[in-house]
Amino acid sequence: MKKIRKAVFPVAGLGTRFLPATKTVPKEMLTVVDKPVIQYVVDEAREAGIEHLIFVTGRNKAVIEDYFDAQVELYTTLAERGKKEELAHLKDLQPQPGTTSFTRQQQPLGLGHAVWCARELVGNEPFALLLPDMVMQAEKGCLSEMVRLYEATGGNIVAVQECDPEEAHKYGIVGKGKAVAHGFEITQMVEKPAKGTAPSNLYINGRYILQPEIFDILSRQEKGAGNEIQLTDGMCSLAQDQNFYGYRFEGATFDCGSKTGFIEANVAFALSRSDMREKVLAPLTALLNTTKK
Repeated sequence: MKKIRKAVFPVAGLGTRFLPATKTVPKEMLTVVDKPVIQYVVDEAREAGIEHLIFVTGRNKAVIEDYFDAQVELYTTLAERGKKEELAHLKDLQPQPGTTSFTRQQQPLGLGHAVWCARELVGNEPFALLLPDMVMQAEKGCLSEMVRLYEATGGNIVAVQECDPEEAHKYGIVGKGKAVAHGFEITQMVEKPAKGTAPSNLYINGRYILQPEIFDILSRQEKGAGNEIQLTDGMCSLAQDQNFYGYRFEGATFDCGSKTGFIEANVAFALSRSDMREKVLAPLTALLNTTKK
């Protein structure tokens, strides 16, 4: 069984739901409290033992590459001003030389196509896929627990969470089979099932561990929903020959690709910090009391 060393981050999306902010700032660089959205997802990957970060970018996303580069002028200024704590923190966040790669998705053909664009950088080994819009909060990182499940089962791993059954038609939904280790066998995967036909209320929440055979499938995958190459369709084809297992994530997931989810993430992460909780809680409480009047 090969170790999960590489992670793919599809960051080519236009972020139209956040216009005009995203005219010049990629949505992945919008901050939740004091860190860009992409940093939270990269931190989750690194916590899980990921050694190589692969970003599938698009036009106007060069700032993401700059963000993960060394900023010599800034480091020098912080050192001269004696800001040792801030300097140490920035250097800790910076990936080691040779551990980040960037490739372009030149056409907006969907998530499946974005994943396929990383094929040469991933090579012939299993890899993690993390959707940057989905920011997670839990004591144990979602990907860390998925890697632990993978080490027990092999195959392909998909993280899921519960949704309101009435909302299942909005998501990719899995069918739940027998328990395996701290996960379960996946019996079915359906992208946005018609109302009343979903096999469960467990939706795919944006974290995957996939075998490299997915690339060959995606290379010939026909366009599906939204006239895009859908990753779920490719996974359904892969499931005909390989096992898929589900990990049920019990933490909180914030869809930072939506305005509501982005605001929720800012509030949740601010309240979780000891240096901010009391400072944030009082004005939030006052605002809530004002809106009730």
